[in-house]
Amino acid sequence: MNRDHEPLVSVVIPCYNHEQFVQGCIQSVIDQTYQNIELIIIDDGSKDNSVEKIQEMISICEERFVRFELRCRSNKGLSATLNEALQWCKGNFISPIASDDLMLEKKIERQVEILQKRQDMVAVFGAVQFINNENVKIGEIRQPNKIFEFNDLIYTDRFLPAPTQMIRLEDLRAVGGFVEGMIIEDWYIYLKLLETGKQIIYIDELFCSYRTHDGNTFSNPYKMSLGRLQVLNEFSKHDAFKKAFIKVCWDNALETLKLDFKLSVQIFIYRLLYKFRLVVKKVFHIKK
Repeated sequence: MNRDHEPLVSVVIPCYNHEQFVQGCIQSVIDQTYQNIELIIIDDGSKDNSVEKIQEMISICEERFVRFELRCRSNKGLSATLNEALQWCKGNFISPIASDDLMLEKKIERQVEILQKRQDMVAVFGAVQFINNENVKIGEIRQPNKIFEFNDLIYTDRFLPAPTQMIRLEDLRAVGGFVEGMIIEDWYIYLKLLETGKQIIYIDELFCSYRTHDGNTFSNPYKMSLGRLQVLNEFSKHDAFKKAFIKVCWDNALETLKLDFKLSVQIFIYRLLYKFRLVVKKVFHIKK
């Protein structure tokens, strides 16, 4: 298909100290079977040679993409970087990906096809495979097909893999973009999209490779614990908040158990006390 007749997809690569991986990430976008793509790369104040590695690929990017932008500036954090990208993107759909991850070659083609057919969906996600620093596959996470609503995502053991995301750009702008300083900025923004009453579709197809290393937020249980509570605090007025809060406290205690037994016990006790207060409050209210 002629790319002039295809919806424009904005791919955003925020980069920070990924000189070893950023060229592979860019190449995975170049190799997409889908043609009508604009690529925006923002280096968030890298202190290594990431910028030089990106600059080596400028000519091929300018030839491959309908539009290519490289922005370099001092460090502001991931959410600020993504918000900047939102101002420059011109696509119908946006697909951010970390500079150490990879897209599988049919990701964009398949996701555009799905969103074109499912106009009622605000975003589409899929399965992800794990790779090490040598790009060797070491595992994958696959889940059954599912349509997510707000309560499905605020209280669930299922998740939406961030590397696989494709979101309608106008809807992402409409919810105000990302909150700076948010640790789990992806979970927050998906909940914001669902809070509007719209839905997200998950398809059990491999779309991306997620690189596992010590720098991942996912590998830091303390950071993840704080991040979950930080996100939930933004949705404290929802009916599902209390149930979700209790579950998050439980999840946090289990994750920190291996690293800090004392801390995990403290969290567990706090969960029990919180639930006890809820029960007492309910009983007292009934008696009144």
